[in-house]
Amino acid sequence: MRGGKFVLVAMLGIALSACQSMTLPKTKELTREAGETRVVLMPPDVQLSELDAGGVLEPKADWTEAAKRDMVTAFHAQGIERNLVMVDYDEGKLPPDKVEALRAVTKLYGAVGKSILIHQYSGPLQLPTKQHVFDWSLGPSVAVLREQYNADYALLTYVRDSYSTGGRIALQIVAAAVIGVAIPGGSQLAFVSLIDLRTGDIVWYNRLLRQTGDLRGEKAAKGTVATMMEGFPK
Repeated sequence: MRGGKFVLVAMLGIALSACQSMTLPKTKELTREAGETRVVLMPPDVQLSELDAGGVLEPKADWTEAAKRDMVTAFHAQGIERNLVMVDYDEGKLPPDKVEALRAVTKLYGAVGKSILIHQYSGPLQLPTKQHVFDWSLGPSVAVLREQYNADYALLTYVRDSYSTGGRIALQIVAAAVIGVAIPGGSQLAFVSLIDLRTGDIVWYNRLLRQTGDLRGEKAAKGTVATMMEGFPK
């Protein structure tokens, strides 16, 4: 997890949240045309890092690429369990004139998803207009996904996962034992959304804020994805 204010907000959420995850459903049931629901699985926006003794995050490219693959596998397994047809997004198979439009959708989702995380949930940063309503949308820009994949929904994911180095862990132990100060270690921040491709509305959103959890390895990724999918509409 890198970046100033967003990291501070995320860490504050981890410290104050009693729940590991909290679903914000706008719908409890999916539209299932012709007996099936097609969901475009967008590439997870994932970054795994090591947190060193000085509090600096060092991105780990090999961990990140492995986590992306394992998460995709885990999401497909979730799709089978939930009777969904998961369709992998493949930029290489798209017409050139559609590529930039879909990249823009992904960037827009990152911005909107972070806004939901910061301003939707109860707390000092919650917007007054969001206290009793969940009305976030990506707008008509998502129509290109429906056209290209003949799909009903899109599933988009954002994850920033960090792990303490041995030096960081040693510092935590010493700080707690000698001066009674708790120094934060690695943490896991994630959010996942289901987008209705007919309207662009975000119809389901789940956040994950915790200082446990792992994405290093297929089994660990499967567990994290299962937690992220809690409360998914039927």
